[in-house]
Amino acid sequence: MHILLVEDNALVASGLQAGLGLQGFTCTLAHTLVQARALQAQNRFDACVLDLGLPDGDGLQLLRQWRAAGVQLPVLILSARSALEDRIDGFRSGSDDHLAKPFDLTELALRLHALLRRSQGNGDASPDTLALGPYTLEPASGALWHGGQRIDLPRREALLLAALAQARGRVLSTAQLHDSLYDLAQEVESNTVNVHVHHLRKKLGADIIETVRGLGFRLGAAYCSSGSAPAHAPQP
Repeated sequence: MHILLVEDNALVASGLQAGLGLQGFTCTLAHTLVQARALQAQNRFDACVLDLGLPDGDGLQLLRQWRAAGVQLPVLILSARSALEDRIDGFRSGSDDHLAKPFDLTELALRLHALLRRSQGNGDASPDTLALGPYTLEPASGALWHGGQRIDLPRREALLLAALAQARGRVLSTAQLHDSLYDLAQEVESNTVNVHVHHLRKKLGADIIETVRGLGFRLGAAYCSSGSAPAHAPQP
């Protein structure tokens, strides 16, 4: 899960980046409104953690601009402004959640997970079909189409493939993939992601998923696609 973290305090930002990283999130930092605008325009994020008091303006200004432009990125405001009127201003400006500083890192991670669950089903974030080279994946049903033939995948294998496809060639750590497959509190074996990867390689070929040593996994180069598949999956 890729988070845009907009925070001007370098110490707080580095702590958040490290702490959320342990929770399975990848954080890209922006210290100003200008940096945040540029990063949002150039990247695909799953959510944004937004501070309000920034060197070049107020975070609410950025949020209002995003919403006016149709940007539906889920936004959690993380700010020392905790008065009721401040929270109301945030929600009226288009925020999805508000957490006051000082805060508990576990609570922040849980709120982000809840935010991401609520955002599922948005057409931009979770398309009905995904193109993976010669394959077309339907994440909801677990159906994978190839040459008019349907391959039914177990739900978690389909979700793993979908997470890699939506990462668009980015490397996802084992922790990130685990987080996309299981609830936060669900206990599973530590090698579960590796088992799913092994099964997918046996079914679809060893090059479907690349291992990046010491970092994690990414979709094989031949299967990467910049967007979703055509509206209609192939029929047998």
